[in-house]
Amino acid sequence: MKFIFITGGLIGFLTASVTDWLMDRGPDRIFFDGAAGCLIGALLLRWFWSVVIRGVRETYVAKQVAAEQLEAAKRAQAKSGVNV
Repeated sequence: MKFIFITGGLIGFLTASVTDWLMDRGPDRIFFDGAAGCLIGALLLRWFWSVVIRGVRETYVAKQVAAEQLEAAKRAQAKSGVNV
């Protein structure tokens, strides 16, 4: 999670700084906007990463449950002796 937070901060800082530099703003404004972009970028990427991880976890659990149900159905079919 630290890596994601730092990466988001770096992306936010660079985006804000480069944008201000291209708009020919002064160094004081560039660094202020870069600092704000750093904070916002870090928080946004951390939130987005938690959404991604939650989705991956839910997918993994759903696949595991489906595999267990399939195995239980195969066992029940083998126990009853019905061939399909």
